Amino acid sequence: MSLVDLIMPKLGESIMEATILRWHKQPGDKVAMDETILDIATDKVDSEIPSTAEGIIEAILYKENDVVPIGTVIAKIKIASGATTTASVPAPVVPNKEIEEANVIEDIPYLPAQQKSHSSSGQSLRFYSPLVLNIAQSEGISMSELENISGTGQDGRVSKRDILAYVDNRKNNNQTSAPASIPQEVAVVKNNQVSESTNQSPAIYQGNVEIIEMDRMRKLIAKHMVDSKHTSPHVTSFSECDVTNLVLWRERIKKEFEKREGEKITFTPLFIEAIVKNLRKYPLLSSSLDGDKIIVKKDLNIGMATALPSGNLIVPVIKNADQLNLIGLTKKVNGLANAARNNKLKPDDTVGGTFTLTNVGTFGSIMGTPIINQPQVAIMAVGAIKKRPMVIETPQGDTIGIRHMMYISLSYDHRIIDGALGSTFLNAVSKELENFDPNRSF
Repeated sequence: MSLVDLIMPKLGESIMEATILRWHKQPGDKVAMDETILDIATDKVDSEIPSTAEGIIEAILYKENDVVPIGTVIAKIKIASGATTTASVPAPVVPNKEIEEANVIEDIPYLPAQQKSHSSSGQSLRFYSPLVLNIAQSEGISMSELENISGTGQDGRVSKRDILAYVDNRKNNNQTSAPASIPQEVAVVKNNQVSESTNQSPAIYQGNVEIIEMDRMRKLIAKHMVDSKHTSPHVTSFSECDVTNLVLWRERIKKEFEKREGEKITFTPLFIEAIVKNLRKYPLLSSSLDGDKIIVKKDLNIGMATALPSGNLIVPVIKNADQLNLIGLTKKVNGLANAARNNKLKPDDTVGGTFTLTNVGTFGSIMGTPIINQPQVAIMAVGAIKKRPMVIETPQGDTIGIRHMMYISLSYDHRIIDGALGSTFLNAVSKELENFDPNRSF
């Protein structure tokens, strides 16, 4: 008999830790090769982790809800002598300096120069995850202040829960401390009011109501949306486009396409095709902001907002979308959409996006004002396609015809994208869709 380590696997370039949601096995249980042994969650997606060996669970080293760094041994499996195991190479545990240099765009480091200094005790450097550093930056927490926060994670690391608790305590202390310029008697009254409000009993809801607790994903979505609004000054521009040629072409070829390629062609890959053509012309729409620096992304990775059966939303990413033809885009779109709906997305499927498309028309909306998917600077929404009577210009003069019309909108970060550039890009995509070649092949 020998012991094999089960290691928290690498889950994507920007993901440094994961939360254990549920153990499917307990010590003493038999486990087969590739059998699901636990569920984990990152701030991107939930995943199932399979066993890398066949044997008996000897020990489980972390509890449910523990946050575990990538590359850490999380369980030990006892296997028979000569039994085969899956080659499992853990993510290398790199020094903190290398971690900082790796997190350039997706998770921007906070005060990198200060992180390179030794801790006050003179011991080795204390590591902070990108998520903790981003929270510290947004809340104005200095590095010296961060070093004084006691951590409950492994080796005393500060977890997300630790820093959020610290932020809440600091806010409460600020509210209850009286400013020096306020008369003492006024300060006492304010403090009393604060203490009364903080000791209030839970809210009582009148009438016939149902209280639904947010699930973990909905809480993440809510925080992501609020953070985006606090980060980027949003501007939304609208355009109307005639997609008659595109609609008629898809209607004509869709059966042949499915028969030949084994995939149904939707409008989404056609929209993405038009977007990436124009992102090449207007690269600033595929960028992010790092302090006073604009980081232009040369790899065009398009996120596509996807509704889940639970009612939640996730944004899988098509990597290097500009290098795929229409068939390749169609297969990627369908594959990621199916994986999302069946909870089969891998963590790396949801990171690295540089621009996002959301199809609000799927649910009947004619237009939308989407929220930017940080750290991107723009997101496009396409509305429902409707038949409408429109004025058509012809060499013989104007006439009225029934056309397939669609509204598209672009929300963009006004710190980087001005109205002129945002509107120019939006109308360029609109013209690309309007001028769709009805005689093209696929």
